[in-house]
Amino acid sequence: MQASSDIPADVKTQATTQFAAGVPFISDSDLKAQLRKANREGDVTRATAAQDGRADPRGGPGARKAEPAPDQPPQAGSTRERILDVALDLFIEKGFDGTSLREIAAKLGFTKAALYYHYASKDDILMALHMRLHDVGRDGLKQLTDGPVSLATWESLVDTLLGQMLAQRKLYLMHERNQAALDKLHRKDHEAEHEDIQQRFRQMLADPAISLRDRVRMASSFGAVFSVLFMAGDAFEGTSTQELGELLRQTVHDILTP
Repeated sequence: MQASSDIPADVKTQATTQFAAGVPFISDSDLKAQLRKANREGDVTRATAAQDGRADPRGGPGARKAEPAPDQPPQAGSTRERILDVALDLFIEKGFDGTSLREIAAKLGFTKAALYYHYASKDDILMALHMRLHDVGRDGLKQLTDGPVSLATWESLVDTLLGQMLAQRKLYLMHERNQAALDKLHRKDHEAEHEDIQQRFRQMLADPAISLRDRVRMASSFGAVFSVLFMAGDAFEGTSTQELGELLRQTVHDILTP
């Protein structure tokens, strides 16, 4: 990509022509700002439009809209997340086996070929959704990397995990309804990460510096959260996230209070 600090003469000429025709254009400084912003966000379409000397993408009288090329792959990053969000809803509603890649692409408004640019298969989409849950467990355990674990610090950890898990309620419901499909997935790096999270959790619960009574309480508090949000499936589907969160936090507190 051309350096944003070097605005070609033909771009300036085109901008002057646009101005004469009453079409908004981007000044040198504004064009550079647009390029920097586009590069930071990974928006190739906007960066290319800016370099081509097109009208200001913010619009205005006479402004032109960039036309996407046929079957042009959507940009990475946020588009991958949109794909996962749409697939998540379909996997919950119709099941993994009952959902096709064509349906996912249609919901997003682009072709199946464009979908392949981001995910090679439906299995890859399912695995990416599953890995979202790994992020929840991994981020939460980072809080307990140093120092001894007390009931207070454990309650803080569970509270953090609970907030993250509540934000992903759909994922747990998807897991419950598509367990057979998830069981078929096997990837060495995925299994290794599973083992790492479980091992760290076990190490904390096996710490002899913590009394047996407290370790049982710690395990039970986590079990309460996990069973309600994961193992219970859609038993609490009609309960609002706020109400469910309040009830679970009170339950965790009751379990951990001496």
